[in-house]
Amino acid sequence: MSDRFISENKTYDEIEIGDSASLTRLAREQDFLIFANVSGNLNHYHLAAYAQEQEGLPETFAPGLWIGSLISAVMGNQIPGPGSVYKKQTLDFHEVCYAGDELLVEVKVIAKLPDNVIRFENRVTRTADNRLLVSGEADLYAPKTKMRFNALPAPELILDHHPHFEAIIERTQALDPLTTAVVAPEEERSLGGALLARKKGIIEPILFGSKERIHAVAKELDQSLEGIEIIDEIDHARAASKAVDYIADGTAGALMKGHLHTDDLLRAALRKERGLRAGRRFTHVFVLDVPGLSHPLLVTDAAINIQPDLKTKADIVRNAIEVAISIGIEVPKAGVLSAVETVNPDIPSSMDAALLSKMAERGQITGGIVDGPLAMDNAIDLAAARTKGITSEVAGQADILVVPNLDAGNMLAKQLAYISHAEPAGLVLGAKVPIVLNSRSDGDLARLASCAIASLHHARIGKIS
Repeated sequence: MSDRFISENKTYDEIEIGDSASLTRLAREQDFLIFANVSGNLNHYHLAAYAQEQEGLPETFAPGLWIGSLISAVMGNQIPGPGSVYKKQTLDFHEVCYAGDELLVEVKVIAKLPDNVIRFENRVTRTADNRLLVSGEADLYAPKTKMRFNALPAPELILDHHPHFEAIIERTQALDPLTTAVVAPEEERSLGGALLARKKGIIEPILFGSKERIHAVAKELDQSLEGIEIIDEIDHARAASKAVDYIADGTAGALMKGHLHTDDLLRAALRKERGLRAGRRFTHVFVLDVPGLSHPLLVTDAAINIQPDLKTKADIVRNAIEVAISIGIEVPKAGVLSAVETVNPDIPSSMDAALLSKMAERGQITGGIVDGPLAMDNAIDLAAARTKGITSEVAGQADILVVPNLDAGNMLAKQLAYISHAEPAGLVLGAKVPIVLNSRSDGDLARLASCAIASLHHARIGKIS
């Protein structure tokens, strides 16, 4: 049974001068947010990625006592280990630790004092350049009794908070409501979402569908439809076509799906006469607010293009970069996913990823940084990227994940939503106007965020054109 014990302390008598221990740890913005919740220290400089309303904040850097807690972890887990108690700790801070830095934390016994006190020298360095970040000394009461413990796995923490969508919605308050043609809002979620977005000042809806059903749903919701234009059309395909007519005439600036089949909506948008084609393929983008992630995450294409070829993937990347810029990501980083991070002729997605990356290098895809192939782990996790030896501006910090096909994208987006508690907003790009494409299961926040993203994108594209 001895192999079950993973934690064993050292008593005062066992410890000798010169004994040492260490750990290596990647500094993550998520750690800083957890530390802020536990300590109550909400200094924006340690949470710069989350304090989006503040301009001019520096790059996110670690709270000093978070680094100090790593020193405590070495002594509490390794030497002296369980049973040790702090008496004194000094910390001298030499340089700043930034999110993404890998830290080497070292402790060394420099003296054995009376009353079972052990004195340690502490050092924290940045592994990339061996620069000293923190130094100091600690006095600990060493345990008198030998102890062993079974594994004690710490529970994973889920940061169920969606600051990115809140910030996106807040940004629309400076804009006029976007006139939006809402097709078939004939059940509670679709009508309720449109009315809530109107109440928040994000959109001004025009409702296309069965007037009788729409009024019945509004009554169930106890909501007034006063002042809202309703175009009575019981046939969903014709309702979608009439909505597109309004957009073609310049009366509305966005299209929004209600309780109808996506095919009916897009068939009207893609019609040859007075449709919404704009020269690119229609592609879908999920914008996800993933708890604990310091930026919105875009996943594309997960809803329209089933098995896209290289030309279609290029439009998928272009459209995603455009919407990322619209929501405030100045230079979006797009990671093109495959099962591997090296080019393998037997894996077509790795070949497409390499070609898309080269297209971006040659200026055929602009506005962002594109790199691939990248596996999922090294696209979003810096530690995984460094372990694999990948040097890239995208690896470990992708804003956009470009998936090989619809199956992969749909599974990824729904895993993030249902396992990681992400909120998903959905938008179709490549048309003359943004198309809000929510799932029937989406809640209020997802619908509000989708409308807000459409509003911001419409405002930016309108200025460019």
